[in-house]
Amino acid sequence: MNIILALLIWAAGGMGITVQPDGQSTSLLETTVNSALAQHQTNEGTGSKQKAVKTDPQKDAPKVKGIYVTAYSAGGSRMDQLVDLVNKTELNAMVIDIKDDEGYITYETDNPKLQKLGKSQPFIKDIDKLMQRLEKHDIYPIARVVVFKDTILANKNPELSFRKSDGTVWKNGRGESFVNPYSKEVWDYNIEIAKEAAKLGFKEIQFDYVRFPEGFEKRANSLKYTKTDQSRVDVVSDFVKKAREELAPLGIRVSVDIFGYAASVPAAEGIGQDFVKISENVDVISPMVYPSHYSTGWYGSKVPDKAPYQTIKGSMKDTHNKLDPLGSDKPIIRPWIQDFTASWLGSGNYMKYGKKEIEEQIRALHDMNVDEYLLWNAANRYTPGVNYK
Repeated sequence: MNIILALLIWAAGGMGITVQPDGQSTSLLETTVNSALAQHQTNEGTGSKQKAVKTDPQKDAPKVKGIYVTAYSAGGSRMDQLVDLVNKTELNAMVIDIKDDEGYITYETDNPKLQKLGKSQPFIKDIDKLMQRLEKHDIYPIARVVVFKDTILANKNPELSFRKSDGTVWKNGRGESFVNPYSKEVWDYNIEIAKEAAKLGFKEIQFDYVRFPEGFEKRANSLKYTKTDQSRVDVVSDFVKKAREELAPLGIRVSVDIFGYAASVPAAEGIGQDFVKISENVDVISPMVYPSHYSTGWYGSKVPDKAPYQTIKGSMKDTHNKLDPLGSDKPIIRPWIQDFTASWLGSGNYMKYGKKEIEEQIRALHDMNVDEYLLWNAANRYTPGVNYK
């Protein structure tokens, strides 16, 4: 069973528009999924089972219904329209890029730890003014931090990345580089970004690209990088655990984006993602369950993109089945849903998404007892007139 995971709108030079959370090319994703489907053991029993009882550091947080906002939009005129949208609807939150898909910190920082490893690209010219505006309009602020996909850090510090035999930094087919999840220096850098976001006033940190590069299992032995005896799955889940341990005392929630199909297959050990292990260590899990990302046969649909209700309902059933055994450790389920038209899928494989299709996805969530969600549109052009209740 294959999944078509096409890229959303690609970054237009200097526009600050990013691809979807954890965007991945079709062929490489299919490799990862097929590898996961073939995996018959999930290394149960690895890692420590002893942990404190999970408590929500944001107990007074609203039931989040949010939208994705690029740093370019957050720092530009588009923000007027987005604030107006939230003010006039049941929406109440924004997920804003603070460290983007290239690895840029999206505002000017004077933090020496961040300046040493990172680089600012201040799309958001006045971060304090932005935070004051969000507070004024009672908008729940979530900082998106892209973690291990980081071309800026990889180029600046090749020893923290994956290198080819000639010593140059490895890049994927889109010219993007990743940094090494085994590196505690990389962990500390991203957690420091999260801590600064907390000081700025963000209530939640949403980590994206919490994984190794797609198809990594095919190149793991040919690239140069520091590693330990830990499995990739344990390294990734341990990063999430450490981040939450350091952010919870600050009253900050931790959430993670993850492929929607991860709830339907065994652990994707090639990229180090285990749906359950990650979910155990976060306050919120955000599976990306866009109907356009599933192909023929998923949830009984010939064309899942044309069956938004059926596809979302099926994905949420799998998500509950996967996470219910966690009991009190089960995180809030807050999926990313689709507010875009996947025309790249070709004639007959997609439909135009508008008010009805978005509301069908929300209805499916309600029917599966999921009352939080996030809307994705890479260009931040959201469909008008939608009933978000």
